[in-house]
Amino acid sequence: MSDMSSPVPGAVTVCAEPAGVGRRAAGEDPRKRDQILEGAKRVFMKAGFDAATMNDITREAQVSKGTIYVYFNNKEDLFAALIERERSRLVASMRSALSGDGSIEENLTSFGTALATHVLSPGTIYAMRTVIGVIERMPQLANRFFTTGPDSVRSVIETYLASQVEAGHVELDDVPLAAIQFMELSTAGLFKPRLFGKLDKAVPREEIDRTVASAVRMFLATYGKQRG
Repeated sequence: MSDMSSPVPGAVTVCAEPAGVGRRAAGEDPRKRDQILEGAKRVFMKAGFDAATMNDITREAQVSKGTIYVYFNNKEDLFAALIERERSRLVASMRSALSGDGSIEENLTSFGTALATHVLSPGTIYAMRTVIGVIERMPQLANRFFTTGPDSVRSVIETYLASQVEAGHVELDDVPLAAIQFMELSTAGLFKPRLFGKLDKAVPREEIDRTVASAVRMFLATYGKQRG
């Protein structure tokens, strides 16, 4: 393995602890953990999941092999942690999209646009293709994409729609189903072509806007109180 002190292009550099901050217990420094995850992300994106090695990730993250194994057991553990981190960031973004004081139309548009932009991004598409490729031997990874717990994207839109039912803005007999329907409508005609390579470039923002606007119109035409 090459000298770990040599600079690695694009690597994340983590500064020393600020004065007054004591040493963290092994495996409990969030900045060091993120440094390793960022290195792993770059390696996975460049080499692919199967070809990537822990040595590659160690070099890219600029940490020792001993350090990386304090935080993660293997590259499968690393990849799962990357999925979890990106999912948490997406959920935070989705909550923010629905936190405004605008109309239901404006909030759904904000949510749908944020969702479509993320789902169609190169990083997310790569992660989904990777999961499909390893699903037979790592089925637990697929479950992380489809989790329906309190920190899932679906739970965010479900909570919002339930509040809109209570406020009398929409009529929904099945909130979970309606949440799934809106999420699917927001990427209709774009997600599968992007996932399977028919659309091999980033989807233009105007196309996302057009798709989401149509999704909002269809959703509210079916469930909105104003339809009468």
